[in-house]
Amino acid sequence: MGLQSETVMTVDDTTKSQLRAPEGVTPMMAQYLEIKAANADSLLFYRMGDFYEMFFEDASVASRALGIALTKRGKHLGEDIPMCGVPVHAADDYLQKLIALGHRVAVCEQTEDPAEAKKRGAKAVVRRDVVRLVTPGTLTEESLLDAAPTTSSRLCSGSRTETGAEPRFALASIDISTGELIAATCRLTDMPGELARIRPGEVLAGEDLASDEAIRNLVKEAGAALTPCPRAHFDSVRGERALKERLGVAALDAFGEFSRAELAALAGLLTYVELTQVGRAPLLRPPRKESADKLLLIDAATRVNLELVRSNQGTRAGSLLAAIDRTVTAAAARELASRLSSPLTDGPAVNARLDAVGYLADEPRLRQDLRDGLKAAPDLARALARLAFGRGTPRDLGAVQTAIGAAHALAARLLNAGEALGLPRELMAIAERLAQAPQAVAASLSAALADELPVNARDGGFVRPGFDTDLDELRALRDGSRKVIAGLQATYAEATGIKSLKVRHNSVLGYFVEVTALHAPTLTAAPHAETFIHRQTMANAVRFSTTELAELESRITSAAERALALELDIFARLTAEVMDAERSLSSASAALAELDAYAGLAELAVEQRYVRPRVDDSTVFAIEEGRHPMVEQTLRREQSADFIGNDCRLRGGGDDQNDAPSALVVTGPNMGGKSTFLRQNALIVVLAQAGAFVPAKSAHIGLVDRLFSRVGAADDLARGRSTFMVEMVETAAILNQATPRSFVVLDEIGRGTATFDGLSIAWAALEYLHEVNRSRVLFATHYHELTALADRLPRVANATVEVKEWREAIVFLYRVKMGAADRSYGIHVAKLAGLPAPVLDRAGAVLAELEKADGRPKPADLAGDLPLFQAAVSTRPDGSPSKLAEALRDYNPDGMTPKEALEALYRLKGLLDDA
Repeated sequence: MGLQSETVMTVDDTTKSQLRAPEGVTPMMAQYLEIKAANADSLLFYRMGDFYEMFFEDASVASRALGIALTKRGKHLGEDIPMCGVPVHAADDYLQKLIALGHRVAVCEQTEDPAEAKKRGAKAVVRRDVVRLVTPGTLTEESLLDAAPTTSSRLCSGSRTETGAEPRFALASIDISTGELIAATCRLTDMPGELARIRPGEVLAGEDLASDEAIRNLVKEAGAALTPCPRAHFDSVRGERALKERLGVAALDAFGEFSRAELAALAGLLTYVELTQVGRAPLLRPPRKESADKLLLIDAATRVNLELVRSNQGTRAGSLLAAIDRTVTAAAARELASRLSSPLTDGPAVNARLDAVGYLADEPRLRQDLRDGLKAAPDLARALARLAFGRGTPRDLGAVQTAIGAAHALAARLLNAGEALGLPRELMAIAERLAQAPQAVAASLSAALADELPVNARDGGFVRPGFDTDLDELRALRDGSRKVIAGLQATYAEATGIKSLKVRHNSVLGYFVEVTALHAPTLTAAPHAETFIHRQTMANAVRFSTTELAELESRITSAAERALALELDIFARLTAEVMDAERSLSSASAALAELDAYAGLAELAVEQRYVRPRVDDSTVFAIEEGRHPMVEQTLRREQSADFIGNDCRLRGGGDDQNDAPSALVVTGPNMGGKSTFLRQNALIVVLAQAGAFVPAKSAHIGLVDRLFSRVGAADDLARGRSTFMVEMVETAAILNQATPRSFVVLDEIGRGTATFDGLSIAWAALEYLHEVNRSRVLFATHYHELTALADRLPRVANATVEVKEWREAIVFLYRVKMGAADRSYGIHVAKLAGLPAPVLDRAGAVLAELEKADGRPKPADLAGDLPLFQAAVSTRPDGSPSKLAEALRDYNPDGMTPKEALEALYRLKGLLDDA
């Protein structure tokens, strides 16, 4: 019956009046209005036979959103009732569209058989009730979940804690399609980055928090839907009690130390899931406490700039995830996306991951065997979640059976390899978890399930013949009805001596005996009159029934229903057996995903010639011949060129034992590779601390606590921010939060304002990073004046990208070397871009004047006698003489009559207009 009083959305008076059921309304419409009133904040999918119907305003909204026809059905309060509907079999496609547009949908199903309703009277209405609310954060169906791991249906809940000088927020999140549950606490300034990392589809907040404009903006920027909930849902005692009950434990200490705010966020989360799923409890893995000091903090802007899991176009293609993903299962692709989004700062944990990747990289035969075995492993986590919600299918049970078999086969392969070579700690732990997958459950499923499984349990036919004797008998009766009827017809024909006697069936009489009118007296006379009961006389035939035929009809008609009911009962028993072993199955599911992620990273390392980075607690950053993973693979696909690797050496401000600079000022022309150089080093940090090998000849990385990247230009007009304002906001966040262990990438700071203003800001920001933040910094700029800081600040050095001038053009070498560029070659790049020759000539002349000026030049200095008009009309874009220039060259003014001169002037004017 929906959220009822729990619903937060208000309903206006007009809507309330429409939802009342006045006298005279049909029983069906009265039922609809009652259910809709309890779910006024959602579109109501009202089940009527093979369609979900919508009425009133819901119908108008849905017809526009889905592009389906809006019709009418009867009247209400004297007006036509708008109506539209969607077929039940195609409902998922329509739900996906509505959820993407931000709608919530209440799914109302028939909860009894229509035949049962008829027993209560001819006008009785089939009982219906809302069985679930579909929202952006509560999707479980495979068709509704985005197969690509770049988007998320994760549900997130927030609760404020006032401890400390700065407000902090507890965030709890759950992926109800897998049962993964996480809790963490962050500062308000880190909230955008945390939401970008979690990537929720929906965020829950108490009414007080949801009314905060800053919170609303943060959720909107994260691309999530904000759902206000009653403050009472966020009760820490309620959350602690619910977790203990669900996990079957007396204390939560084994899962981490959760604050009261985190427990309150978890309470809001679990309450909402229970309400939207109408009492059905989700699959729930043990909660994981994430500590801010254990994860590499990456703000939202940096995640966008570096294209970690999505490209700038919002797609998976072109992202770092797409470049490195070599997994063979969907669960592992999600695990890899999670690791890229949440790199570690725990050195032993990072190196344990690297040990696993390195081991599999060195064992090609084992790696290939594991990848072949993993291809057979279905998505166990999502199958378990659907079964837990009561939305499972026979194929989900089949997936559990197959996954258990794959888990044991992979465990055996790993343990055999371990006996011969020894396994790293991570792989040994995976092998042990795989080996614990419940074989007894697999045996039960194997005995019960048929080889070919239907999509839905109600389709039947998923139980193996021979598994249940009663089911086999019912199936035999159902499937052998024609043979039974034919045998009975032959018996009657022989007993009566009427060879033309037929046993037929229609929807009115059911099964009946039919003879011609000529033979009817035989059946109405003794001794057959007691057996054959007259039912109907036709023009040329007479129909009879028999007790035996009626009993057989009853058995045949109900055999299919009883067979299906028995199969559904078997399905329920098998589901219960699976869920009893949920804990070990979930552990095996996670182990399969982790193993595939490690094998995929090992495959990547061998395929792309990546190396294992040395990761420790120093502040060293030493990369030899580093490469950009996405650009390199693009070049290889296009077979245009090999990527040129470049070195980068930095040290944190607290490392006085290293002679490398802490900040590198990178100058050189556009298109020369500065931005690529900056980004590739930031991406190497992410890959290394996620536990992956990196694209370089060698790499030594001291653990980074925060990663910042200020690259590119974009405005935020919706919030009244210009491009330069966005740039300054992001720069301010870096200067206020970076530490000596941070890694900072800044590209073209200060270019969005006047030259001297921008130069001053860039100069001061670099000094601040050097003196106060003391971070490892890559600072690309076209302000060549900044290269002077290398002589003034001890930990600043210059680097430039090499170019070669040849025949008045430049050749990009894409090689970074120490030193400063003498100029930016901007006009050369403009020429490569195809600017018209007159514009290039004029730009060159202006540049010459600017270079001669000492300080800021005056506008008059640039507007003198430079031949702008002449340049525009005397040459074509390729530099050849224009028609106007050719005509002028052919004219001899001294030899013209006045009339000829006037005609020539008109011709020139025409040529000038054409130019």
